[in-house]
Amino acid sequence: MQKLKLILVVFFYVVVAQSQQYQIDSSYTIKSTYAKLIKKHPFITIPEVKPNPDVQEMFDLVYNKEKERILHFDAFVNKKKKKNPAVIMIHGGGWKSGNKDQMQFMGKEMAAKGYTTFSIEYRLSLEAKYPTGVIDVKNAIKFIKDNALKFNVDPNKIAILGCSAGGQMAALIGTTNNNPIFEDKNFKSKSSSKVNAIVDVDGVLAMKHPESTEGEVAAFWLGGKSDEIPENWKNASALSHTDKNTPPTLYICSSIPRFHAGRDDMIKILNEYKIYNEVHTIADSPHSFWFYEPWFGQTISYTVGFLDKIFK
Repeated sequence: MQKLKLILVVFFYVVVAQSQQYQIDSSYTIKSTYAKLIKKHPFITIPEVKPNPDVQEMFDLVYNKEKERILHFDAFVNKKKKKNPAVIMIHGGGWKSGNKDQMQFMGKEMAAKGYTTFSIEYRLSLEAKYPTGVIDVKNAIKFIKDNALKFNVDPNKIAILGCSAGGQMAALIGTTNNNPIFEDKNFKSKSSSKVNAIVDVDGVLAMKHPESTEGEVAAFWLGGKSDEIPENWKNASALSHTDKNTPPTLYICSSIPRFHAGRDDMIKILNEYKIYNEVHTIADSPHSFWFYEPWFGQTISYTVGFLDKIFK
C-alpha cells in the first residue's frame, strides 16, 4: 500500500512538472471577447454550426513531438471527394493567447463547402519566441501533405488562413515558401511547407511601418523592441518577402486601420507581378469580427469565394 502511494505521488509530480513547462495565457477567448463587443454591437451572436454528415471531425491529432512537448491539430475532412483543397488555419491572440479550438466553427463550415480544414496548435510567446510558432505551422503543413490520402487532401492545393496574429503568420508563411530561415531541418518529412494561397483576416503585413502601431506584445514575441532587433521585425513582416513567387492573396479586413499595416504596399507588389488578390473590408466591424454573426457568415463567404476561384 505504501509503495502504491509512493508511485501515485511520483506520478502526480511528473504530471504537474510537465504541465508547468510553459505558461498559458487564457485571456483571449470567444466568450470574453463577446462580452466586450456586445456593449457596442448588441446585435452580434456566436454562430451555431451544426454537424454535417459529409464532414468527419477529428480532434487533437499529433503532428510533432519535441521531448515532452506534443503539438496537435484538429481536422475537418470533407468525405465526398478523395482530393480536396486544404485550408490550414491559425488562431489569433497576439502571439501570446488563444488556441486552436477557436477555429473550429470556421473549419467545420468550410469543410461542409468542399474543403478539408485543419486548426493548428503552435507554440505561443510565453513558451517560445519567434520564429518557433511559424516553424511549427510549417511543420504541420508538411505532416498534412505526408498524410494527404488519410485526410482527402490535394497536396498541390493548400491555402493558409489566419486571423489577427494568425493572419500575420499566415501571410508570412505564404510569402516565405522555401525560405530556409523558417524551415525545421530536424523535422522528418518527404513534403515541402509550400502553400498555394493566402487568406489574411485582419493581420498586419508589416511589423514596423508608418501605419503600424505594434508595440510591447509584438516585442515580447519577437524577442525585443524594433530598435533592439530590427532584423526580427523586418523578417517577421510578410511585406519584406513579397515577390513574384507570392501566391494569390485574400485580405479580409475590419474597419480598424492599424490591422492593415503594409497591406496596400503589398498589393502594389502583387499587382506588379500580376498575382491575383482581393480585398474585402467589412464596414463598421471591430477586430475579432470573424467570431460572430453577422460577420462570421461574410468571412466564410469571402473566403470560399476566393478559394473556389483559385482551386476549383
